[in-house]
Amino acid sequence: MKKIIKPLFILLFMYPMLTYGQTVSGKITDANGPVIGATITSGDIGAVSDVDGMYSLNLTAGSHTLEVSYLGYGTQQQKIILNDAENRTWDVVLQEGVSLNDVVITGSRTAPRSATDTPLPIDVVSAKELLSTGQNSFDKALTYKIPSFNSVNTPVNDATSLLDPYEIRNMGPSRTLILINGKRKNMSSLLYTQTSPGRGETGADISAIPQSAIERVEILRDGASAQYGSDAIAGVMNIILKKDAERGSITFNGGITGKGDGATYGIALNNGSKIGEKGFMNYTIDLSKRELANRPGTVSAAGEAADFGASLSDVNKFLALKPDAGNINGSPETTAAKFALNFGYDISDDTELYGNAAYVYKKVNSFANYRTPYWRTLESYPYLADFFPDGPNGEYVGYVPTFDGDLTDYNGTIGFKTHKNGWIADASATIGSNTQTYLVRNSHNRNGTLNPDGTFKYRENSPLIFNVGGTKFDHIVGNIDITKRLTDMVGFAFGSEFRSETFTILEGTESSYEDGGPDSFAGNDPRNSGKFNRYNIGAYADIALDLSDDFLINATIRGENYSDFGSAFVWKLSSRYKLADDKVTLRGSASTGFRAPTLHQIYTQKAQYSFIPGQGIQVGGLINNVSREARLLGLPSLTPEKSTNITLGLGVRPSYNFSFTIDYYNIAVKDRIILSTEIGATNSGNTALDQILSANNLSDLSFFVNAIDTRTSGLDFVANYKGINLGGGSLGFNLSGNYTISNGREGDVKNPKLVQQAGQTVSNPTQEALFFTSRPKTKIILGLDYSMKKFNLSLNNTLFGKTIFRQQGLPEKLYTEFTPKVVTDLGLSYQLTEKTTVALNVNNLLNVLPEWSFKADAGSEGLLNDQAALDNYSNAITFNQRYSQMTYDGYHFSQLGTILNLSINVQF
Repeated sequence: MKKIIKPLFILLFMYPMLTYGQTVSGKITDANGPVIGATITSGDIGAVSDVDGMYSLNLTAGSHTLEVSYLGYGTQQQKIILNDAENRTWDVVLQEGVSLNDVVITGSRTAPRSATDTPLPIDVVSAKELLSTGQNSFDKALTYKIPSFNSVNTPVNDATSLLDPYEIRNMGPSRTLILINGKRKNMSSLLYTQTSPGRGETGADISAIPQSAIERVEILRDGASAQYGSDAIAGVMNIILKKDAERGSITFNGGITGKGDGATYGIALNNGSKIGEKGFMNYTIDLSKRELANRPGTVSAAGEAADFGASLSDVNKFLALKPDAGNINGSPETTAAKFALNFGYDISDDTELYGNAAYVYKKVNSFANYRTPYWRTLESYPYLADFFPDGPNGEYVGYVPTFDGDLTDYNGTIGFKTHKNGWIADASATIGSNTQTYLVRNSHNRNGTLNPDGTFKYRENSPLIFNVGGTKFDHIVGNIDITKRLTDMVGFAFGSEFRSETFTILEGTESSYEDGGPDSFAGNDPRNSGKFNRYNIGAYADIALDLSDDFLINATIRGENYSDFGSAFVWKLSSRYKLADDKVTLRGSASTGFRAPTLHQIYTQKAQYSFIPGQGIQVGGLINNVSREARLLGLPSLTPEKSTNITLGLGVRPSYNFSFTIDYYNIAVKDRIILSTEIGATNSGNTALDQILSANNLSDLSFFVNAIDTRTSGLDFVANYKGINLGGGSLGFNLSGNYTISNGREGDVKNPKLVQQAGQTVSNPTQEALFFTSRPKTKIILGLDYSMKKFNLSLNNTLFGKTIFRQQGLPEKLYTEFTPKVVTDLGLSYQLTEKTTVALNVNNLLNVLPEWSFKADAGSEGLLNDQAALDNYSNAITFNQRYSQMTYDGYHFSQLGTILNLSINVQF
C-alpha cells in the first residue's frame, strides 16, 4: 500500500497551490421560478443551486468555462475571464426539452426527447457518477449504479477471465445491444462455456472502454429490436464519448484489497483540441495493471482422499505444505492499454463529418486448478518428477497449469450528418473486431500416442508450453438514417442497415489438440477451425405522433433478412401521457423482437475441460449444429429467438428536487437458445451418441439448441431527492431498485429425439438455475451525496438479494442459496486547487463477503438434518472447498472484500 500512496502524495505536495480570490454567483431559474439542485461547474469545481436558485463559485483569476445542467433541461455554457479580486454575476434561465446533454436513446428513431419525457424507461449515468464508484472497470461501475445491471467475476479463470459476463434484467449478455455514439459495437469472440452465469452466450467487451473517455451512458430498459435489430431484447446500452475540445485532464490512481493483494496501478489521459474553427477532437489514453487477488479455500483432506482414491496420510502430507491445495482462484493479473478518439468537423453550414475509434489490448495471466501429486501421480506419469521439481527440496509436489490470454478489440465509425429543409440524413460505416488468443504453460500432454519407433510422441516428450489457438469476431456495418419533423405533431424516420459478420476459430499447434492436448485446456483442432461469415440487411420506419402537448404515440416496424436463416419482421408501439401540469407521466410499450443465433453458437466445436461435482475435471465435447456429429445425432439447426415485450410505467415529479419512476416489464422469449447440459452415455451403450463419445474419448457431449420458452417479469424503480441545504452544503438522496417477480421456463423442454430416448434432458435444474436464479432476485441501491465547497462525500449501500443455484451432483430437492447482503461503498473527494482533486474510495467498507447455505424444497427439509451428507455435498460442489466461498457455479457479488482506491485528477 505504501508503494501506491507515497508517490501519489508526493505529487500532491509538489503541485503548486493556487488561490481563490474571485467569485461567480447568480440565480438559476426556469419559466416557473427558481430551480433547486441545478449543477454549476467549472472544471472540477462545482456548486448546486439552493432553495432560492442561488449559487456561488470561488475561482482563480483567468479564463473559465461555466456549465449549468439539470435533468430535463438543456445544458448551458458561458466563457468568462476573471481578473484579480473580481466578482462576477451570471444568471441563467434554463429551457426544458433535453436531458443533461442530448439523450440519444429514446426508443424512437425520431428526434431526441428528455429522459423524463420519453415513453420508455431510460437510465442516464454521467461520467462523474461512474468514476465516483471507485471501480476499476466500466462494467463493474455500472453494477453499482444500475440495479438491473449485473456483472461479477466467474469462479473459473481461464478464457472467461478476459471478459466477465454481464446482463440486464437477468436475461444474459447476448440479449443487450451495445452502441457507441449510437452505432452498434462488435461482439466479443469469446463464448462462455463454463457452468456459470452467462453459459452458452457472448456479448460485447464493454470493460475495454476507458471510463475517462465516457461522457455518459444511456440505458434503455426495454426491448428495441424494431429500432436496432437483433440482440435488443432486454435493452440497449448507448455509450456516449466525450467531445470537449477545451479541457484536458490526467488521472493517477492506485488501489489494493484489504488483504494486501490485488494491487492496481493506472494513469489515464483525456484531452481535447479544436480542429480549426469548425471541428473538435477528444482522445483518451488509459494504461493500467491489476495484480492477482487470490481467494482459495482450505481443502478437505477427506474429500480429496475419497475423490482421488489416495491415502489420507498422503493427502494430509501434501495439504500440510499447501492447505489450499495450491489452487489460485479469484481475480487474475490483468494488464491493459486502452485508447479512444471522438471527433467532428463541420464541412459546411449544413453537413458534419463525425467519427470515433477505440482500441484495447488486454493481457490476462490466470491459472487452472492445481494438479496435486495424488491427482497426477508419479506412478502414472513418472516423468513429472523431472518436469516439475517444485517442492521445498526439489521433489515433485504437483503443478499448476497457467492460462495466458491476449485480447485485442477495436472499433471505428465514420459518418456524415446533413440538415436540409427540415430533413436530417445520417450515413455511416462502422467496423469492429475482437481477437482472443491463448497460451497454456506449465502443463503437458499426458496421452499415450506412440511414434513408429515405439517411443511416446508426448508424455515425457511433451512440450510444456502450448499455443492452443483462439477466436476472432469481425463485423462491418453500414447505416442510413433519415429523419423529418413533418409538422409540430408528426415526426417521421426511416433507414436501413447492412451488416457482415465473420467468426474465425484459430487453430492451435498439433501438441495442443492431439490426444486431448495439454492437461487443463484443449487447443482448437484444425478440423474444427475455420472462418465463417454471414450478412444481413434490414430496414425500418418510425413515426411519432404528438396528439397534444401531453399525449404521444410512437410506432416502429422493421424487417431483416439474414443470409443463413431467412427473414424476421418485428414491431413496436409506445405511448406517453402527461398530466397534473407535467408532474405525472404515464407510459407504456408493447413490442416484438428477435435474436439471431450468433456465429459462435452455430460453429463452435471443441473438447472442453469441465468440473463435474464428485468426479473432478472431465473432458467433454461441444459439437456444433452443422457438423457430421450433429447429423448423426439428429440435432436440428438453430433458429432465431423470438420475443414479446410489455412495459408499463409511472413517473412523478412533484417538485424540482424530487422525482420518482416505477416500471413494470414482462419479457417472453420463444425458442431460447441454450448450451445443453452434458449428455452422457446411454444405458444400452450402442446408440450414435455412445459411438461418438467412445470414438473421441469423451465423457459427454453438449451442443446448442432452441430448447425452452421463458418469461421474465419484474419492477424497476428510481427515486431522487436533491438540493437539501445542510451545513452550508447540498445533500441528495437516491434510491433505485430492481425486483424480479418471475423468471423461468414455460412449457416443456424441447429435447432432441435421441436425448429424449436416452432418458436425459438438455436443460436440467442446474442449467435453469444459471438461466433464471443465478443473479439477485432483488437488488436495491441507496445512495447519499453531500457537497460543500471543495469537499464531496458519497455513501452507497447496495443490497444484493438472494441467488439460487442447483448444482449438479446434489439431490433433486436440495439447492444452495446465497444470503442477501448489503455492500457499503464510501467515497471522499477534496479539491486541493482549482485544477487538482484527490479522491479516496473504500469499496465494501465493512468487508462483507458472499455466504451461502444449503436449502431444501418444501417437504424435503429432512435433507438438512444429515450433516455428514451435507459435508459431502459441500465438497462435491466446491471441489473439496477450493471454491468454498462461491461454489464452482458462481456467486452474487465480489469475493475480494474491502478495496481501497486513491486517485488524483489534474486538469489543464
